[in-house]
Amino acid sequence: MIRFVKKTSLLPLLALLVLVACSTQEKATPNATTPTESKHITLLFNVQSNTIDPHTDTNYTAVRAGIAETLVKIDNDLKLQPAIAESWTSEDGQHWTFKIRDDLTFHNGESVDAAAVQDSLEHAQKQNPSVKNALHIRELKSDGQQLTITTDQPFPELPSYLVHPNTAIIAEASTSQAPIGTGPFLLTSFSPGSELNVARYAHYWGGAVKLDTATMVFNEDANARHLAIQASSAHIIFRPPIESMEQLSADSSITLDSLTSLRTHQLLYNMNNSDLQKEEVRRAFDALIDRNSITSSMMSGQATAAAGPFLAEAPFSPAYTKKTFDPEAARQSFQAAGYELENGMISSAGKPLAFTLLTYQSRAELPLIAQLLQANASELGIQLDIRQVDNIDEYLAINDDWDMALYSMITAPRGDASYFLNAAYTPEGALNYGGYQEPELTSIITKLNRTIVEEDRYALAKEAVSYIDEHYLNSFIIHPNNVVVISKQVKNWVTSKSEYYFLTKDLDIE
Repeated sequence: MIRFVKKTSLLPLLALLVLVACSTQEKATPNATTPTESKHITLLFNVQSNTIDPHTDTNYTAVRAGIAETLVKIDNDLKLQPAIAESWTSEDGQHWTFKIRDDLTFHNGESVDAAAVQDSLEHAQKQNPSVKNALHIRELKSDGQQLTITTDQPFPELPSYLVHPNTAIIAEASTSQAPIGTGPFLLTSFSPGSELNVARYAHYWGGAVKLDTATMVFNEDANARHLAIQASSAHIIFRPPIESMEQLSADSSITLDSLTSLRTHQLLYNMNNSDLQKEEVRRAFDALIDRNSITSSMMSGQATAAAGPFLAEAPFSPAYTKKTFDPEAARQSFQAAGYELENGMISSAGKPLAFTLLTYQSRAELPLIAQLLQANASELGIQLDIRQVDNIDEYLAINDDWDMALYSMITAPRGDASYFLNAAYTPEGALNYGGYQEPELTSIITKLNRTIVEEDRYALAKEAVSYIDEHYLNSFIIHPNNVVVISKQVKNWVTSKSEYYFLTKDLDIE
C-alpha cells in the first residue's frame, strides 16, 4: 500500500526528490535536452490548493502541473488517448486489460509496472470514496505490464473514468504533500494555498521536456492576476477580470485565449428544505435567473446561456425546455405551489419567504450572479441571505445549513454524460450535495451505466437529462468561456477544454 508519512518527514523527502532530479539530469537519455539557459514559466491559477495528493485533491493540481498522470488522457476533441496505459481492450465491457508502457519510471527512478499501478488505484479508492463509487471495480490483478480490471457490472465507460485526475498513478513512496508521479515535471516544493514549483524530468517517457522549471501560484484575486500579467511577473494567468477584457485584447504583448468550455455554472437546491422540495418553487427560482443579462453584461459575452447541464450541441443533450427571465411566471409558480400573493409579493402564512444562498469568490462572477438573483427575488418580497464560503466543495460536503448554492463544474470533461449524472444525481454520488433521491432518474442512470452501444447510451442520457430539466432539479445558468491570458514569450500553450492539463512537455518560452 502507499504509505503517507507524517508532515515532519516532508522536507527530507523533498530534498531527496531534488537530488534524484539532479542525478537524473546527469544520466541524460537520447530524448533529454541540455539547455544552454534556464527556461522558466510562472502560471497564476484562480483556485487555491491546500493539498496536491492527486487522489483527494478536488483541484487536480498534481495532474495540472504535469507531476502525475492517469492511465488514459483526453484531447481537445474529447477523444481518449493513451497515457500510462498504451492500450486497453474488453470484449464485454466488464473484463478489461490495460497494457502499461514498458519505458515508464516514477520520478524517484523506480520502474512502473502493473503492480505499481494496481497499488496506486487501490490507494485512490481507499482514500476517496467517490473514486471507488465511480470505478465500480470488483477485482484488480497485475502480471508484469498487464493490468486486469473486472468491474462489478458491465461498465463500457471505464477508460473514460480513468481519465479523471483523482485516479492518477503515483509511487508507493508518495506522501500527501509530495506525490511522486510519472509526468514531465517533478515536484521541488509546495506551499499549501500559495504555490508549487516543479523541475524538468529528463527521463520522461513522452519525449524531451522543453522547460527547465515552472511555478504555479494560487491567487483568487482576479485583479491581482491581471496586474501580474501586466507587470510581466507572470507568463500565464487564468480567468482575468471580465471588465479587463477590452484592455487585454488591445495589449500586443499578450494573447487572449477564450474557448467555449465544458463548464456549467448552476444553482443547487437543497432538497432538505421543504419549500424547495416543491417543483413549482424550483421552477419559480429558475424564472428569476436573467441568463441573457449575465451572459451579455456580467460576462461581456464570454459565456453562453445554459438551458441544461451540457452544451446544447452535445450528442447527449435533449431539446431543452426554453428558459426565460420572467418574474410574472415566477409569481404564478409560487401561487401554484400554494403560497400567498398580495400586491405582487409572495408570502407563506403572512410571512416573507427567506433562503440562504451560498457562493464563493474563486470564480469572480458567482458573487455577482448571487447579488442579481437576490435583487430579482426581492422584487417578489423574497429574502435571499448571501453567504460566501472559502471552499464550496468542502462546505457542501459537511454542512446542511444552506438552501441554495451557486456551483460551477465541468459537466462533460470526458465527452460523456454519465460522469455528471452519476456524481450529481445518484444517491451515493460524490457531488449529490442537494440530496436528490429520484428513483425514476436513478433507474435511467443505472441502465445507462450498463449500456454499451453508443447510440443507446446517448438516448438514455437524453432521457435522464430531460427528467432533470422537466423537474427543475437544478437551475443551469451559463457555460462560461475558459479565458486564459498568455505572454507572447510563451510557446506551445494549449488551452485545455477539460481543464486537466496545464504544464506539458511541449510548453516553452523564448
